[in-house]
Amino acid sequence: MAIIITFELAGVGQAQYDEAVDRLTGGAGLNRPSDWPVRGLVLHAAGPTPDGGWHVTDVWESREAFEHFAAVLMPILQEVGIPTTPPLVCEAYNVVH
Repeated sequence: MAIIITFELAGVGQAQYDEAVDRLTGGAGLNRPSDWPVRGLVLHAAGPTPDGGWHVTDVWESREAFEHFAAVLMPILQEVGIPTTPPLVCEAYNVVH
């Protein structure tokens, strides 16, 4: 079952997001799901929030795929100073891509 992951990151900006992406990919960027360090990503969208924070929404093929990614991601977020509060996790009812 696909899941939707949503991070609302108060006080985080594009520079921190870009640094985390660089560390995830060794500087290669995240342009396709195959660029990610683990398999299972369906969709990734990120951008600034009106209050100056950062919003990230991912769709993952399964909870297990996301948990594998989280094991890679969380230490990187800590290194770049992005809060590691738990994301909102919802089962996806419908995914169109």
